[in-house]
Amino acid sequence: MGFLEAVKACFGKYATFEGRARRSEYWFFALFNFLVSLLLGWIPVLGWLICLALFLPGLAVCVRRLHDTGRSGWWFLLVLIPVVNLILIYFYILDSTPGTNEYGANPKGIE
Repeated sequence: MGFLEAVKACFGKYATFEGRARRSEYWFFALFNFLVSLLLGWIPVLGWLICLALFLPGLAVCVRRLHDTGRSGWWFLLVLIPVVNLILIYFYILDSTPGTNEYGANPKGIE
């Protein structure tokens, strides 16, 4: 999945917390989020609007990425615990669970 395809997929699944998201989808959307925030975040009102617009799809792709590694989306709550939240980065780096897990089939049918 390429950069633009990943961004389109995340906005297409704006508030979809079910299913799975491959590493490329998550990391390309994280890069998009970073670049947009870097370029436009310094403008006060626009920065807040961008933050609000990107919050829900960012949260949804995080949960779908956890599902792809075979974990519940509730693991995302680790973000609230300082230092321990680094475990989430490890989970986001992991490869997908092969085949089907309790959250659905592997995206694009990759085994």
